[in-house]
Amino acid sequence: MNHFVWADLSTYDTRKSKTFYEQVFGWKFYDSGGYFVAMQGAAEIAGLFETPDFFKKINMPHFWMSYITVADALKTAEIAREFDDAKVELTDDFYGGKIALIRDPQGAGFTVYDGGKLDSKKIKTGHLIWNELHVSDVTRVIPFYERLLGWKINPSQTTDKYHMFNSEREHVADITVIPNEIKGKYEYWVCTFGVDDLNRAKQQIIKNGGNVIFDEGERVMMHDNSGEAFFYIQSIR
Repeated sequence: MNHFVWADLSTYDTRKSKTFYEQVFGWKFYDSGGYFVAMQGAAEIAGLFETPDFFKKINMPHFWMSYITVADALKTAEIAREFDDAKVELTDDFYGGKIALIRDPQGAGFTVYDGGKLDSKKIKTGHLIWNELHVSDVTRVIPFYERLLGWKINPSQTTDKYHMFNSEREHVADITVIPNEIKGKYEYWVCTFGVDDLNRAKQQIIKNGGNVIFDEGERVMMHDNSGEAFFYIQSIR
C-alpha cells in the first residue's frame, strides 16, 4: 500500500504518441473507451489518452502522470485539503476504484488510486520501475507526504537526495533537490522505465523523434516525440 503502481500519458496526438512508444518500448495498445492501455505480452504497462480540452485551453504540455495506491482516494484527497498550498484537481472513477489528482504544496502533480487492480511496477524491460520527485525546496513537501501517505522521508548520504519509505518500510521513491536554474520553475514527479540496453534505447528514442535532456551515465532523462513529455530510461541489466 502507498506505493507507485501506474503511469499514464496526456498527449495532444494519441496516434503519434502510440507510434513512438510502440517503437521505443515495444508496447501494443488497446482502446478502452478512448483510454489506450499499453500492453507488453499479457501485462498492462501504462495508459495514454488525449489531453482534455480544458487543459489544451491553458496550454498544458504533454506529460506523464504517476499513480500511487491508497486505501481510500477520497479520504486521501480530504487530507490533502488540510494543506493550504496543496490542491485537489479532480476526483473520478477509474479501473474499478476512485482516483484523485493532487498537487503538492509546490505544485507537483500525482494521482492516488484505491481500486486495487493496477500494479504495473516491475523490474522488467519496458515497465515502470521507479518514480522520483524533483523539487527546489524539500522542507515544504516532507510534512505533506508524511501526513498524506504515511511515508517516512530520510536524507541519504548525498545532500541533494531523500529516500521515501512506506509503512511496510519499502523504499518507494526518492526526492532530488534541484535548483530552479537547472530544472526550471516547475516541481514534478518523473517516471523511470526499464530498458535492456541504455545506449540502444537512447538511440531508438532519438531515431523516433525524441531527444536527450540530461545524461546521468546510469540513466538518461529523455523527451518523447512531443518535445514536452519526459521520462527516464535506466538499464535493468
